[in-house]
Amino acid sequence: MALRALARVNLAAIERNVTALRAGLTGDAELCAVVKADASGHGAVPVARAALAGGATTLAVATVGEAAELRAAGLQAPVLILGAISSEELPVALRARAEVVAWNERFIADVAAAAGAAAPVRVHLKLDSGMGRLGTRRIDEAFAVAQAVRDRGPATELVGVMTHLATADGDLGFAAEQLAVFAPFANELQERFGRLRVHAANSAATLRVPGSHFDMVRCGIALYGCDPMNVDPDATGLEPAMELSSYVAAVKPAEAGDSVGYSRRFVADRPTWVATMPIGYADGVRRGLTNNGDVLIGGRRYPLVGTVSMDNITADLGPARPEVSVGDAAILIGRSGTERQTVEDIANRLGTINHEVLCGISARVPRRYHRDGSPVS
Repeated sequence: MALRALARVNLAAIERNVTALRAGLTGDAELCAVVKADASGHGAVPVARAALAGGATTLAVATVGEAAELRAAGLQAPVLILGAISSEELPVALRARAEVVAWNERFIADVAAAAGAAAPVRVHLKLDSGMGRLGTRRIDEAFAVAQAVRDRGPATELVGVMTHLATADGDLGFAAEQLAVFAPFANELQERFGRLRVHAANSAATLRVPGSHFDMVRCGIALYGCDPMNVDPDATGLEPAMELSSYVAAVKPAEAGDSVGYSRRFVADRPTWVATMPIGYADGVRRGLTNNGDVLIGGRRYPLVGTVSMDNITADLGPARPEVSVGDAAILIGRSGTERQTVEDIANRLGTINHEVLCGISARVPRRYHRDGSPVS
């Protein structure tokens, strides 16, 4: 009997994905593995180790807690915190020896005050070239922040300049407009302040915009073998790393007129058989898949029917006595025989993106790690 819910993660696939992504980089560009949000549900520490083994040179996260987790696990690679950091959070970031992103002078003053006599805090200056979130849009302010970093030395050290592309997964014209703003700024900044690490590309840009590779790319979703364009992972040449499974807990007949699940959102229109799997929205199987999804059992695809509940889902096995038994594996993400269901398939059913589906797989689901089938402790 399988576990009620299980996410199996192939670390060898992640390592190969990093190697493949690096092979496509231009010049001497390096790869930063973005392992924020617990590596999109895959597990930050195991994924970080696999990414470094595949040739990543830097790790990136969104929060100070995520940086602290990597350091507590003994990882020594450079860690860049991409997100905003409050003054209250700064001591945690500095204890984690994290590199930070800045776009205003006040933050630099806070960093210098918190750093004290510690080693210089490594700073990446962020220009908002079109994403419209963090970073400064003003070139003059960006230069002023760079000067503030220099003036606060030796407490702070300017080591990088970055931006973030808003449409590399779609409108490449706007991505080109952003790069036309960013690249001259990065060049002038280096003329004034010396050699810096220049970076702009996310996973989509890494695959689609070679001119954005600069010195480093920041890959997140591509690490996991998912398609940054949210269509077909095979198109990327990468390997999906996660399988999400449950098992068949019950198989029972339903007569015409019998209903399944809350609110009777499925009523059988003919005699059929129904399988119940003990996995639900508390595990990350979104309620939006009610009468709107599939499960793979024994190499066949069966439609989900009835309301997705907190702890159970149900599938219509059809009117013939099914070749499905209690204890059979039920695959929500992954392969069963010749059938496959990808994260992108689920995301497109829900009208969302693969990132959200992966991040929604809850901590209630155990993660088991392997390398091409061989267990990893």
